Amino acid sequence: MSWLKMTMISWSYKPLPISIHKHGKKHMIIDCHGHYTTEPAGLKDFRAQQVEAANAKQAWKPWSSFKVSDDDIRETIQKNQLKKQQERGTDVTIFSPRAAGMGHHIGDFKTSDEWTRASNEMIYRVTELFPENFIGVAQLPQTPGADPKTLIPEIERCVKEYGFVGVNLNPDPSGGHWNSAPLTDKIWYPVYEKLCELDVPAMVHVSMSCNPSFHTTGAHYINADTTAFMQLIMSDLFKDFPKLRLIIPHGGGAVPFHWGRYRGLALQNKKTPIEEMMKNNVWFDTCVYHKPGMDLLTKVVPIDNILFASEMIGAVQIEDPLTGHYFDDTKRYVDQLSHLTGEDKKKIFETNTLRVYPGVKKRLDKVAAKKK
Repeated sequence: MSWLKMTMISWSYKPLPISIHKHGKKHMIIDCHGHYTTEPAGLKDFRAQQVEAANAKQAWKPWSSFKVSDDDIRETIQKNQLKKQQERGTDVTIFSPRAAGMGHHIGDFKTSDEWTRASNEMIYRVTELFPENFIGVAQLPQTPGADPKTLIPEIERCVKEYGFVGVNLNPDPSGGHWNSAPLTDKIWYPVYEKLCELDVPAMVHVSMSCNPSFHTTGAHYINADTTAFMQLIMSDLFKDFPKLRLIIPHGGGAVPFHWGRYRGLALQNKKTPIEEMMKNNVWFDTCVYHKPGMDLLTKVVPIDNILFASEMIGAVQIEDPLTGHYFDDTKRYVDQLSHLTGEDKKKIFETNTLRVYPGVKKRLDKVAAKKK
């Protein structure tokens, strides 16, 4: 499958402050899960020739030989993510490279490392051009069979040099064949130690599926979310890393619908009850594309463990004929939940995310200080 044909995800915002603005909000709306799915042509061209060369075991042109101007970036953002942020009334997006585009199964570590650095550079430039709208999260240079310690330099670079507030961690770099150690294996511990040291979370997010049995966004993503949660249930990971914070996207996969199954499996195996296991360590986002699903998510999963997100311009990019609104306009679903209090909604839209991503407040404070 060509990288140009891969489907994926994206995101949203509008100016600060935490006071009422034109949408009548009394708090910020932070979208915790956005991807740069409208990348400029120069980045796509680099990746296309890199993939072709890697598959042919030939050298590729380095990223430095490809040019992307600030105007190229502005055009891809202003007409897309930024426009929809403003229309939908969200404030700031935690923004990372296209998830399906990470393509960790392609080539070797050298391939992944240069592609990752190029992708993260684009995110950094977006956050510099639109500092009130986008805050960066890093792709990592994962490769099947490679020691996870190889990820640490890019984590440090992106947090310390780019000011990124988190990373995306792929539990299946093979692209749908699941031949890596589970996330709870001690091989991952150096990565978790670094995340805790830097006080940044990881979103558990797979990339493109190269297995024809698993559609990338419809099956592979949801499989991965569910699989990761089950790995966490059966481990004592958070006893070793009590400060580690993981976000499981897409509403937690199948977990909310089968909440009783997972509660029961934890208890049957004499593991920590899932509500307790999640409490300070695991969060689900609201990338659930219909109101009944959002109802279920917010009724069974503790409100303190839910973060607002939309994947705007991503997995599903059309209007729902039943509502006349885009499937990924997830703020509407949360707004309509009558069983949630105003404080519940503030937690989902703002407070929980600021707790999980402490770098967000630091970044916004820094941006605000520059405006004075």
